[in-house]
Amino acid sequence: MPKFLIEHLHEEETVACARVVRIFLETGSHYLTQAEWGCYDGDHRCWITVEAENREEALSIVPRPLRNQARVIELNRFTIEEIDQILAQHGA
Repeated sequence: MPKFLIEHLHEEETVACARVVRIFLETGSHYLTQAEWGCYDGDHRCWITVEAENREEALSIVPRPLRNQARVIELNRFTIEEIDQILAQHGA
């Protein structure tokens, strides 16, 4: 099953930040309660890694009012063989 990174950017203001975190925690979703936050380091985003059928299913994990501020990135891994093939195809 594909794996996705969900990133949510939110406002820096302390109250706005706390409200977003509260929304995530109150939903009761396992995914949302496991979000990683960068707020204490001044990076007002959170990240969640999930397995989902597609990008839309991954985005549906984010509470509806916050989806427009979320970004979903499909993740992949490479093998050395794949990279060697790519480099060979491009003459590198």
